[in-house]
Amino acid sequence: MPSPEQAALPQRHILCMKWGTKYGPEYVNRLYAMARRHLSGDFNFVCLTDDAKGIRSEVQCFPIPPLALELAPGQVDRAWKKLTTFEENLYGLRGRALFIDLDVVIVGSLDAFFEHPGEFLIIHDYARPWRRRRITGNSSVYRFEIGAHPDVLAHFRQNMDAVQAKYRNEQTYLSAFMHRKGTLAYWPAEWCPSFKYHGIPAWPTNYWREPFVPEGARIMVFHGECNPPDALAGRRNRRFRFIRPARWITQFWNA
Repeated sequence: MPSPEQAALPQRHILCMKWGTKYGPEYVNRLYAMARRHLSGDFNFVCLTDDAKGIRSEVQCFPIPPLALELAPGQVDRAWKKLTTFEENLYGLRGRALFIDLDVVIVGSLDAFFEHPGEFLIIHDYARPWRRRRITGNSSVYRFEIGAHPDVLAHFRQNMDAVQAKYRNEQTYLSAFMHRKGTLAYWPAEWCPSFKYHGIPAWPTNYWREPFVPEGARIMVFHGECNPPDALAGRRNRRFRFIRPARWITQFWNA
């Protein structure tokens, strides 16, 4: 718990979450290193996790708050655990929090993520022809005041089955809930581009041009087909979709 003096000071936190075995401690360590290089001034780096082994000492680790959600055999994990970041009392933390997924590459300054106006900010899910009118955000990067939105989590806990039946995953639920509250806002589109949609050259130039960082990018988001190690090796997990190795990742993605 912070002291009364600490609680009275403005604080900035970067939050991440690691559970299961998909992402090892090296992902947390790299994310911390990238944040430290790209965020000026003091900040607190927090990882909510079920296993803190191997995570560097600069990272403050706490258990993931209990959600009492049990997956049925074969049920896909839809990242509902991320909603626990909205606990009213999150281990005594106070201040503004920027949540960042582990499988991203930070390529520019993070300062503006803490300064941009808005009560709740999230990536506007990447526009495709079939979802141009969607309000859904991509929760790879979102910002909020710690403890200010406990109703997000309380409503989920009280209506788990109904929420899961209506919403595909945590980010569709979170976006809809914040939209109803009138607090949903989005980052400038160029800040958090998708590697899949914005960083791979169009066919057929993808066969001779390397993936790239779009102008104005600050956090490259990896979702769907490959994560940073795959992109660095020139791998995609779908047949007949070729990419050259994204060698630029090495200059950012290290601990």
